[in-house]
Amino acid sequence: MKTTKILTVLTAVLLILGLAACGMTKDGKKKEGSKNADVISLLAVNPETKDEASDLHQKLMACETKILSENNSLWEKVFLSADKGMAMIEDGGNYGDFLLKTIEGAKDSFSADELKLLKDGAEQIREIEGKLTVLEQKFPGCGKKPSESDMSVPAENGKPKENSDLMKFPAFEGKDLDGNEVKSSTLFAGNTVTVVNFWFTTCSPCVGEIPELEALNKKLSEKGGAVVGINSFTLDGDKTAISEAKDILTKKGASYKNIWFESKSEAGKFTSGLYSYPTTYVVDKNGNIVGEPIVGAITGKKQADMLNKLIDQAVANS
Repeated sequence: MKTTKILTVLTAVLLILGLAACGMTKDGKKKEGSKNADVISLLAVNPETKDEASDLHQKLMACETKILSENNSLWEKVFLSADKGMAMIEDGGNYGDFLLKTIEGAKDSFSADELKLLKDGAEQIREIEGKLTVLEQKFPGCGKKPSESDMSVPAENGKPKENSDLMKFPAFEGKDLDGNEVKSSTLFAGNTVTVVNFWFTTCSPCVGEIPELEALNKKLSEKGGAVVGINSFTLDGDKTAISEAKDILTKKGASYKNIWFESKSEAGKFTSGLYSYPTTYVVDKNGNIVGEPIVGAITGKKQADMLNKLIDQAVANS
């Protein structure tokens, strides 16, 4: 499959409390002897209120991010060797199990010590994910709409070009996931504003924001706008990836258009240049990218506020 090569390190703008909870000091340095102890202590906490549950949820997510942020080169090798057809199970699945399966499939690429590091990390994530599930079931909504964390999954290459408000979105001729022809010229010209969301199937924060994108699409339709998704695994019309993307979109109740184009096209090269997933662009009626890309799920307050401002600007441009 011709896809963007996905790195594995989950980057986040973490709260100081979250960093401290995972053996990090205020300046970001690791505290000695605290690699596993902090996770173990957090897993033993049983909050009694929703606020306490939200605080614990945030700290656990910070721990998960830290685990995946260590040994970057090893985690990169894991994901580059992953079977892109193996989508994360959304209905009751555990991301730790997904990571363990991926590591097992790539075990011949690592030494015994490296394999132990990766498996230990994945097993900790499995325990964290289990605790997160319990918290979300006992305190519904405790893990939604984080106000500070900027969850995303990095991809390779550099950042998108600066001064993106002066850029045209790369022209393309592609298809939607049902096989209908789509051209950038008619797509953008037909909307007062188009919110373009880049995601991929096994990206947890990408999949998690789909319901919000669906709600946004309905809201934008009243202004003559729309949301358009681009799943990086579906580039070049990969049938398996398209089927899996459609399955996830259906499960999440999404009706907004998702499209693909050739990876060798200018739009394909643009996609491969993204450094983080999910990433969202706002495009006006003339095909101009408005403002800077929004990095991280739009469920975050910072991202949501920025998105709304850019949407208003794009509508005004139209």
